[in-house]
Amino acid sequence: MNFRLFFVYILAVICIVASPCAALDVVSTTSVLWDPVQSIGGENVNVIYIADPAVCPHVQGDIIPNRIQIEKDFIESADLFVAHNSSVDKQYVMPYVDEFMEANEYGTVDWVTLKDPNMTWNTPENAKKLAQEVMGWLIAADPDNTDYYTEMYETYVVEIDTAGELTPEEKEAIPGQQVISILWQKGAAKNWLGLDVVDYYAPNFYMGGKYTAVKLVDRINENPDKYEPVVYVIENMQSGELGKGVEEALKDKGFDARRVIFTNFPKSVDGVDSIPDILEYNKNLVTPGDTLHASAADSSASQENLPAEPKKSPGFSFIVALASAGAVLFARKRV
Repeated sequence: MNFRLFFVYILAVICIVASPCAALDVVSTTSVLWDPVQSIGGENVNVIYIADPAVCPHVQGDIIPNRIQIEKDFIESADLFVAHNSSVDKQYVMPYVDEFMEANEYGTVDWVTLKDPNMTWNTPENAKKLAQEVMGWLIAADPDNTDYYTEMYETYVVEIDTAGELTPEEKEAIPGQQVISILWQKGAAKNWLGLDVVDYYAPNFYMGGKYTAVKLVDRINENPDKYEPVVYVIENMQSGELGKGVEEALKDKGFDARRVIFTNFPKSVDGVDSIPDILEYNKNLVTPGDTLHASAADSSASQENLPAEPKKSPGFSFIVALASAGAVLFARKRV
């Protein structure tokens, strides 16, 4: 037997097996779904998002088509398309992707969407529910890597808990502070952070315009004593500057309130690259005084408690064995 040819054959087999299995190419409408797909999918996925995370998708009619064109080579052959299927993307992102695929005869998109299109993710509890559903998507699309996705999910959940948990110092400082909140952050402010939401505001389309920022300013002027203890006006970055006038109205009354801008989307702020980062970022905005810095230090230290990285893929041992066999055969031929 020609050992040189056999050795070349072994090397070829090693190269084929050693090359990672084709990762899932995933298209996400927003960075909200992009983050858990990436965090749980790890080395087994390539994922992009369409909508600009710093701006509400509702106002991206001119932006979305351009972003699709930038990523067209990836989108045309993607394996999985994921979406909220709510007002976040149903009218302003998904149709543009559908039209792009159909116009170029790439096929029809089979969207995978959330069971509850309106589910939120800006509290630790809801973020973990979102992560669990995303894990199910990946397992359904790639069942051979179920164990890997499960381990990555467990690691991701620890990151969420670590970022979202209030330290003893934060529990003393954050809950009970009186705030005004935009509707989209009201639940997180009250149910997660324990803030006392004195009043809230929302865009024109909500409840027939009864809760606009202008209406809220009228209520402040009518009953200023109610709003004197307010320390924060919570804004939502993706909703625009709806709360700016509210802050100004409070300051005109001589009240020491400060507008803080929460975010709902990863990648909307430098350094806020994930949903756990969102939780940490938003929490810090309403942490008064030096407690903020102590909290950040505690959060950094707690990273040491994260589970170990997932094990190597099942094919890794086989690759090593083939490589060893090839080396032995080559050594014998040299002798």
